[in-house]
Amino acid sequence: MRIISGKHKGRRITAPEKLPVRPTTDRAKEALFSILDSRYYFDGKNVLDLFSGTGNIAFEFSSRGIEHITSVDNNTNCIQFIDKTSSELNLNISTIKSDCIKYLGSCEKQFNIIFADPPYNFEDHHKIKEIIFERNLVKEDGCLIIEHDNSTSFEEENIEVRKYGAVHFSIFSF
Repeated sequence: MRIISGKHKGRRITAPEKLPVRPTTDRAKEALFSILDSRYYFDGKNVLDLFSGTGNIAFEFSSRGIEHITSVDNNTNCIQFIDKTSSELNLNISTIKSDCIKYLGSCEKQFNIIFADPPYNFEDHHKIKEIIFERNLVKEDGCLIIEHDNSTSFEEENIEVRKYGAVHFSIFSF
């Protein structure tokens, strides 16, 4: 994986093969950040990265100037890899080892952008959205982005769906 833009543009990051992850493809990530770049000025913003895996998305946000990123994953090896890489690159990422649903249920902070990339076979995509909406975790003018495959769909008025091969992004605006 590589960081596409910002301070660490072009930097390749190699995650250990033992991590149980499916990183967002560079093509899909580039398309997503093109959308976000056209809508948001990243300076001063904060991001919550759920199901962080390799930290691919968090690294990209940090490189582009997001003030602070919170990465949540339940896998110790993923958290250790994100911490190690964040330290090496001097990135502004805090990690939390937790089940993402449990974390959302107790979270007291609001974020400008929440990105969730659960495993495609995860059965609670809608629960993620419901908890975030119920707990008002996205700041006004922010967004929630849920990455999923074509087996998941959301029927909402305030949603935009972008498809890049097998990768789908459902973007909820606030």
